[in-house]
Amino acid sequence: MRQAGGVPTATATRDGRRYEIVDGRLLVTGPQPPAHHAAVVALMVQLKRACPPHLLVAVGSLDFRPTLNTSLRPDLLVCPRTTAPLLTTPPLLVVEVLSPSTRTTDVVLKRTLYETHRVPSYWLLDPTTEELTVLELTPTGYTCQAVIQSEETYETTRPFPLPLAPATLTR
Repeated sequence: MRQAGGVPTATATRDGRRYEIVDGRLLVTGPQPPAHHAAVVALMVQLKRACPPHLLVAVGSLDFRPTLNTSLRPDLLVCPRTTAPLLTTPPLLVVEVLSPSTRTTDVVLKRTLYETHRVPSYWLLDPTTEELTVLELTPTGYTCQAVIQSEETYETTRPFPLPLAPATLTR
């Protein structure tokens, strides 16, 4: 685990595993299948093309550290441009790409964590079913804005305008 100011941070290693800390407990995610990586890269490309210069699209390179004992590393995030290795304020968007080994963690645990720590937008991309779920934070928690299937297109405005079609991210 990397250290930032003497405190361990989330990290990805050469063995393909991702290590995160949730309430002081280590959360280890095993290596992901090729479809997972392909979806992350495809979405990263689309986000980077539409991203305004004052924002940053990061793929597994920044930790979101909402508390001293929680350090998360989403598949993708969008935040104000920074050179710091970790964020203590919520990113504008967090994306998790679902795979068989991460589905429950991403849909239940991470959704709760991102909601609790006030991340404005949370997307779940399922490359197997070609489905994208768009969640937006409201005063009462996340509200589902859209569930986009395969060839359907959805125009999001958060964190910036972008047309999304799951099939273009998963094939």
